[in-house]
Amino acid sequence: MAAKYAVRNDLKVAEELVRFIEDQALADLDVTAESFWSGAAAMFHDLGRKNRVLLDKRASMKARIDDWHRARRGQAHDSVAYKAFLEEIGYLLPEGDAFTIATENVDPEIATIAGPQLVVPVTNARFVLNAANARWGSLYDGLYGTDAMGATNAVSGYDTGRGGRVVTRTAVFLDEAFPLQGTSHGGAKNYSVSGNRLFVDGSELIDPIKFVGFTGEAGAPTTILLRNNNLHVELVFDRTHPVGKTSPSGLADIMLESAISAIVDYEDSVACVDAADKVLAYRNWLGLMQGNLHETFDKDGKTITRKLNPDRVYTAPDGSAFTMKGRALLLVRNVGHLMTSPAIIDKDGNEVFEGLLDALVTTLIAKHDLRKTRGDRNSVTGSVYVVKPKMHGPEEVAFSGEIFTRVEELLGLPRYTAKLGIMDEERRTSVNLKACIRAARHRVVFINTGFLDRTGDEIHTSMEAGPFSRKDFIRRKGWITAYENQNVDIGLECGLSGKAQIGKGMWAMPDRMALMLDAKIEHPLAGANCAWVPSPTAATLHALHYHRVDVFAVQNALSKGGRRTCIESLLDIPVARYRRWSKDQIRREVENNAQGILGYVVRWIDQGIGCSKVPDINNVGLMEDRATCRISAQHISNWLHHGIVTETAVRAVFERMARVVDRQNAGDPAYRPMAPGFDGPAYKAALDLVLQGITQPSGYTEPILHARRLEMKLLMQRSGCDVGKGNRAAADYQNNPKRPGFIPPVS
Repeated sequence: MAAKYAVRNDLKVAEELVRFIEDQALADLDVTAESFWSGAAAMFHDLGRKNRVLLDKRASMKARIDDWHRARRGQAHDSVAYKAFLEEIGYLLPEGDAFTIATENVDPEIATIAGPQLVVPVTNARFVLNAANARWGSLYDGLYGTDAMGATNAVSGYDTGRGGRVVTRTAVFLDEAFPLQGTSHGGAKNYSVSGNRLFVDGSELIDPIKFVGFTGEAGAPTTILLRNNNLHVELVFDRTHPVGKTSPSGLADIMLESAISAIVDYEDSVACVDAADKVLAYRNWLGLMQGNLHETFDKDGKTITRKLNPDRVYTAPDGSAFTMKGRALLLVRNVGHLMTSPAIIDKDGNEVFEGLLDALVTTLIAKHDLRKTRGDRNSVTGSVYVVKPKMHGPEEVAFSGEIFTRVEELLGLPRYTAKLGIMDEERRTSVNLKACIRAARHRVVFINTGFLDRTGDEIHTSMEAGPFSRKDFIRRKGWITAYENQNVDIGLECGLSGKAQIGKGMWAMPDRMALMLDAKIEHPLAGANCAWVPSPTAATLHALHYHRVDVFAVQNALSKGGRRTCIESLLDIPVARYRRWSKDQIRREVENNAQGILGYVVRWIDQGIGCSKVPDINNVGLMEDRATCRISAQHISNWLHHGIVTETAVRAVFERMARVVDRQNAGDPAYRPMAPGFDGPAYKAALDLVLQGITQPSGYTEPILHARRLEMKLLMQRSGCDVGKGNRAAADYQNNPKRPGFIPPVS
């Protein structure tokens, strides 16, 4: 169905977007509809031209790099000449003089608290509420309901043995983070407050300052609030509770401050292709900023309404009252500079750039939070936190700064209200990271590494350099360590410590929490004061790492050691130098890539799910989004281009893997099988990503996915399907596995 447009100034705007902006987003703000649309029209026209110039520059540089590699095909790679060539064409730029960032009015969740960070698709209100409310999570539930304490039992009911192990494990944690003088939290019988101090069976904390508050009566508190490494832990006491009544002290639960921040995502984890999708996304963000977002749903036969948690009120040791935030600090990830949106057509008949639209509307909506002077606010310092992905080099970072300057002027906001998160995930950004940070020195609050997009861009940029190594071996190459180290080192050089986040990437296996507990401590040890996790439960468990590691002490030590790598290491292209692959190894590599692409794309196209847990070829559930899809598609495209596999073989693998994906999704009532026809938009999209991978801008998946999703939505509308209802049901099915709870049945 064709969109219906209303005229606003020089713009044709989809009617549903007009209604949302004028009736909801602008309500109660000091911005009129007339000034908004006139400013938007001028902004889209002026900055749209600059956007196109930057995209043309990407394509021009890519063409010159391709020519350089083609001219040297068959020769040994000359790293010195290659670096000189990149400098000559302006791909690799001088770093410039030393500087430190000048960002001001940064909330403590960004500047001074190290902890987990969630990323959540904005289009699912239930998930967004879960993420926002994940500021506090039950350690008992996190340990009991996952494999963190070993495999969960299949038997129904409460496992007393497992529960006992959970209690013992949490006591060990408390003894490590909050040690007592001469005794242990394990088996403690009494917690009380007296004379501004905490006593446990008559003993005090070795470091009394770690006791920061309580609720209830001092002699018999209902909660006790502790702090370690600037992270809080709440002990909950209730002798009537099924767990508390079995505890000598009545300890019923241990709540950890978990997801300190959360990125509300408009980009890789969503499937927004038209005005209806964008309005859904903007409406959820509005609910978050106004504080009234809620979602009603059925669970286990009960109707539940979920809403944002309020702030938490405590009594300080001196008897005064204070509050703690009940929600994660929310950042919003806009889309990158590439895509356009049919939601608005400019005066020249072009779709406006989606990144410009996101910048304007998400910041407008954030004014609802900024106008609050007390109560449950997102930012208490008056800032809006925007993460900007897929920027190529400092020129594009500077352009993002120009965008938000224009938005601030249009909306009447002080300069630098909008803060910028720089995703260090494209190669031209990685090799020019210091210059990128300089370009946003008054706005930058976040840098992070993203191995998958970084690898996808590496393959596409160096497509003509030769066939790349197998994916597992790409991860073992030296460039990835250099990339991860440089991100931290340059961030510290530029003064981010204590002012901004230096982040690390996602844990991709949401059901493998034991592995995560073993592995992800490497992120705080590497100096990252935030790292991505796939669920609120994972955030709670990952918070344990930040109690064990004082990240700011690590950063201080690293800042004294200088850089651990050089630019030549980042430019080391991970092509396969010595190829002795058997036919079976090649087949398995292509099958693994194809299965992952199909498993992700079929949900994206058919169900509008931008991020989900997709079983891999070995039936291990992995979090997949467009970044993972990009690397898999580019990898097969590279092997096709260099003759490692043939198109005939690739097509055969895709048909075989489509049947595998069909079997893996047999229990999903919303799923449409791809076999035996192999003719639906989803299957065609998956194949397009590989067969047309070389010609896609920067190897991105969005142009193909958007086109095929629009095709599918049109087919569904013609057949009378409720697209929105189907998407919500599918998302709930895919992303809400049942886990056992810690609380035993009431006798």
